[in-house]
Amino acid sequence: MKRTLQRSWFIFFVALAFLVGLGYFTFLLLTHNSDWIDQAYNGHISGSGGLEQAGSVYDRNGTILAQTVDGERVYNEDEGIRTALLHTVGDNSLNISTAVQSMYRSELIGYNFIWGVGLPDSLKIKNDIKLTVDAETCKAAYEQLGDRSGACVIYNYKTGEILCSVSTRSYDPQAPPEITEDNADEYEGVYLDHVLSSSYIPGSIYKIVTCASAIENIPDYDTRVFHCEGSKNIGGSEVTCMDVHGDITLKEAMACSCNIAFAELAVELGKDKMTEMSEKMGISSSYKISGVETTKGHYDVTQANENQLAWSGVGQYDDLVNPMQMAIICGSIANGGKTKTPYIMDDTTSFFTKLGITLPGTEEDDLVNSETAEKLKEYMRYTISDYYGDYLFGGLTVCAKTGTGETGEGKEPNAWMVGFCIDDDCPLAFACVVEHGGIGFSNAGPVAEAAMIQAARSLGASEVE
Repeated sequence: MKRTLQRSWFIFFVALAFLVGLGYFTFLLLTHNSDWIDQAYNGHISGSGGLEQAGSVYDRNGTILAQTVDGERVYNEDEGIRTALLHTVGDNSLNISTAVQSMYRSELIGYNFIWGVGLPDSLKIKNDIKLTVDAETCKAAYEQLGDRSGACVIYNYKTGEILCSVSTRSYDPQAPPEITEDNADEYEGVYLDHVLSSSYIPGSIYKIVTCASAIENIPDYDTRVFHCEGSKNIGGSEVTCMDVHGDITLKEAMACSCNIAFAELAVELGKDKMTEMSEKMGISSSYKISGVETTKGHYDVTQANENQLAWSGVGQYDDLVNPMQMAIICGSIANGGKTKTPYIMDDTTSFFTKLGITLPGTEEDDLVNSETAEKLKEYMRYTISDYYGDYLFGGLTVCAKTGTGETGEGKEPNAWMVGFCIDDDCPLAFACVVEHGGIGFSNAGPVAEAAMIQAARSLGASEVE
C-alpha cells in the first residue's frame, strides 16, 4: 500500500510538471510567435525571405527605401541611397540580422499566429515602417566613406531621432554580390552594422572621458599648466606626442590633442577615478537602439602598470569604444548632461512596445553633471573655433574632438571625429570612424562634415552653406 501511494505521488508530480511545462510553452508560443517567424531559417514560409509580400519602408521624408512591386522586393531607385542604407533597411537575404527587414519581417509581411501568411492580402494587417533617417544624409556620408570600412552616425540629441546611420563596407541590395574565397577580403565584415555592432580603438577621442574625470576630481584643472617636449618617461617607458607643445593649459591640450597632458592626468587621477568616469559615461554599457543592443566599449586598467594607465588616458592601451556610444556621449554633453535614447523606428505602435523597444524621447541617467558638460562643451568648441577653424561644417556652430587610434601591427590608425552642433535649429550629435583610415581630422573629418551639412539641411537649418 505504501509503495502504491509513493508511485501515485510520483505520477502526480510528473503530470503536474508536464502541465506546467505545456502551459509555459503555450504562453511563449502566444507571446513570442513573431520571434519564430523572424528567424532566417523560416524564410521558406512565404518564399524567398517572405519580403515579396511585405509592406514598404520609408525614410523621414516619405522617400521609399524598400517596397514590393508585382511580387518582387525592390529598393530605392538611387544606387547610392540603396547602398548607404543597406545595414539599416537590409536586403532579401536576411543576412544582416540587425536590419529592419530582418528584425521586423513578421510585422512587414502581416504574419498571423493562426493563419500564418496564408491570409488573402485584403485581410492581412501588413505594416509599412517609417524610419527617422534622412536618405540624402546617409548617401552623403556613404559617398565620403567610399570603399573604406567605417561608420557614421548622427542623431538629434533633443528628440533621439537618428538621421544618419551608415556602415561600410556595403553593397547594392538590388544586386547583391556572390561572396567567394576569391573576393572575401573585399567584403570582409559586410554583414555587420559597424554603427551598432563594432568597437574600435578610440585614440584621442577618449580624452573627452579623461578630461571629464579631471574636471570633477582635480581642483586646479582649469588653471594648471602642462609642459610637453614631445615625449616623457612615465612609469619607466616613453609616452610620445605628435608635436612639441611647450607650456599649455588643459583647454589648449584638448584642442591640440597633447598626449603628455592627458597621460599625466590619467596617472594623477589613478585607476579608480578613471574607471569610475568611464563607467559613468557608459563606456562599458550597451544601449538598446530600436530593439538592437549596441556593442559595449572596454576600459579595464586593473592590471595596468603606470605607463599603461597613462596610455589609457590617451585612448590607447586596450581601450575600445562603439560609434553609437560615442555619439550618445557627445549628445549628452551638448544636452547639459541629459541623455535621450536614440531611435530609428518612427513609430510607437503596440508591436514595438511588445518587443520591449525604448519609446522615442526616453531619458536615461545623466552621463555627466551639468557643470562638467558645460566645461567640456567650452573645450570642444574651442577645438573647432580656435584650432581647426570655423570654416568647417558649412557655418554650423560645432564642438568636436578628433582621434587617431593607433592599431599596431604596421596598420594605419583608426581615424575618428566626434562632436555636436549647438545651434538651436540643428541639435545634432555625431560620431564618425574610418577603420585604418589614418589621421582623424583629415580622414574622418570630411565624412562628418559632409553628413552634418546635409543633416542640417534636412532639419531646415537656416544658415548652413
